[in-house]
Formats: sequence, C-alpha cells, structure tokens
Amino acid sequence: MGLLKGNEIVEDKWSHTADEEDPAKVENPIVTLESWNIHGEMLERSNTPLGILLKSDQSPVQISDVIGRFQVIAIDFPKVSDGRGFSYARLLRERYGYEGEIRAVGEVRRDQYQFLLRCGFDAFEIHDSKDVSGWKEAAEEVSVFYQPSADGTPWALRQRHS
Repeated sequence: MGLLKGNEIVEDKWSHTADEEDPAKVENPIVTLESWNIHGEMLERSNTPLGILLKSDQSPVQISDVIGRFQVIAIDFPKVSDGRGFSYARLLRERYGYEGEIRAVGEVRRDQYQFLLRCGFDAFEIHDSKDVSGWKEAAEEVSVFYQPSADGTPWALRQRHS
C-alpha cells in the first residue's frame, strides 16, 4: 500500500490505530471516531499531531466543533459503490473550510481519482503503489468541466446553440 499525493507516492508518516489502542502511545495517529469519543478529552490537551478516520456512515458533522484539531481527515470507502465520501470531502472543504489533508482510504480506484480530487481529496491510500502513471493519466482525462468543484478548478457554463 502506498500514499499518493500530488501524483507521486510519498512516505506516510501517519499510523492508523485500533479502537482499543491508546493513541497517545502512537506517533502521528489516525484515530477512529469511536477512539476519539473515548480519548478525545486527553488528546485535546496534548500537542500531538492527530488524524481521524471517518467511516462511510460517519458524517463530518459529528466532528464539526473540533475539525481544526485534525491535520488529517481520512474518509473510508468500504466499497466502490458507496459515494458518501465524495459529499463528506465537499462538506469539509466548502462548509467547514477545512484546509488540512483529506485522505481517501479503502476501495479507492483509479477511475474515481479525478472526481475525488475535484471534491477536495488530496491524499489517497492506494493498493498498487508501483505504477502511478495510470493515476496521473486519470487526473488529466477530462479537460472541460460543467460543474463547480471544491478544488477550485475552473468550469464552463454550457451554452445552448440554436
């Protein structure tokens, strides 16, 4: 598994923690929402860099009052057909103004890459990290967009020709 950022595989300094694991004993932990609910008060007082993992049924609304505490918000895609993560990334960027890393984890596929970028994702845990050329190509497959996006890419209004 590799971490794709900026069309390159980079070193991942973050570690996913289990619910029962003490996140204070892990360097750069990505905690689950359940773990945050248990250890959040202690973690709020620490100066430790912190990330959180939201499962597909856990909306960012549940952490809206503490979003600024997280340097990474990872959003799980449990299966390809579950698109809630796209909406969650847009909520984080557009409604909550989150500027940290939004990471896609789980069933993340190359053919979704450009759409994930447009929704505000900027990091991706991918299974095949040896060949990223296909991912780079996917980011450039469409050059004209007809919808606004969270990534600030310019978009064109359709004009009706008579």
